[in-house]
Amino acid sequence: MLSIFISMVIFALIGAITPGPVNIIATGSGASFGFRRSLPYILGATVSYVSIVFLVGIGLNTILQTFPEITTALQYIGGAFLLYMSYKIATATPLNIDEIKTAKPPTFMEGMLAQGLNPKAWLVSMSGVSLFVSANSPALFYLLMFCGISFVICFIGVSTWAAIGYLIGGFLSTRKRQVIFNIVMGFLLSGTVVSIFLNK
Repeated sequence: MLSIFISMVIFALIGAITPGPVNIIATGSGASFGFRRSLPYILGATVSYVSIVFLVGIGLNTILQTFPEITTALQYIGGAFLLYMSYKIATATPLNIDEIKTAKPPTFMEGMLAQGLNPKAWLVSMSGVSLFVSANSPALFYLLMFCGISFVICFIGVSTWAAIGYLIGGFLSTRKRQVIFNIVMGFLLSGTVVSIFLNK
């Protein structure tokens, strides 16, 4: 069982720490609003991912394989939402210090939505459930273990990206740098969405 546990941790870490739409939004939030104010978004994204893993594990995976058009529809809806988010990031107006204090960082619900509509989250969770839950017995025990590991690792992974954003926040003290940063982050986010569809 220890080997399965270690494999789950490594799998979850690779899925959580690699660049993706949720992590790019977290970086932008950390840079603009700081790490602490980004925590609701981080927690929302984490809870959403664990919910996806759990739903896939209790049978949604079978439904999605039986009706692949649902998966396709979810991917296109999620892709459209994330492309909208990338546009909003790329065209965001630079904020001065006073405006940052009163502006609203991404919320818990926006973290839930970003992750829930993230095609990468669904693909990774379906792969993880196939590898670690469906192949082992009792399935419910391994599903709950995988959910617990996914919660901890996803929270750490998204937090890491928000912390990186916070660390480079001081570099963004001028409006020109903020504009460039927002455009780059918007393009990176849209690029991850496009790559998900190209690698299907």
